[in-house]
Amino acid sequence: MAEGTKYEIMVKVHTTYLPEQSDEALDRYVFAYTIVLSNTGTVPAQLISRHWIIADGSGGVQEVRGLGVVGEQPLLKPGDSFEYTSGTAISTPVGSMKGSYQMVAEDGLRFDAPIPEFILSVPRILH
Repeated sequence: MAEGTKYEIMVKVHTTYLPEQSDEALDRYVFAYTIVLSNTGTVPAQLISRHWIIADGSGGVQEVRGLGVVGEQPLLKPGDSFEYTSGTAISTPVGSMKGSYQMVAEDGLRFDAPIPEFILSVPRILH
């Protein structure tokens, strides 16, 4: 069996602009993002920590590291999914996020589950 399919977490993202929490006059644009993590591998794996790289449209970058997500460190058995919603604020109407989740498989192997880059955009800013 190929190692790539043994340790595999698929990450899907949906973003929403939150105008009621934003203040465009003060260059504060708030976004919610909903993540669905799915264990498409063949061994159980637990999410231990996260690493985010958040970029705004003017070149500013924030890095965020921390344990778990929304206070949890979910254990995903093969075929299981875990969904959560969190948020971020940036200083421009368009930005992006990417990163990784640090996972530990049931057999003790540590691996990263990449989070593909996704766009944060106020509606009607990008075509």
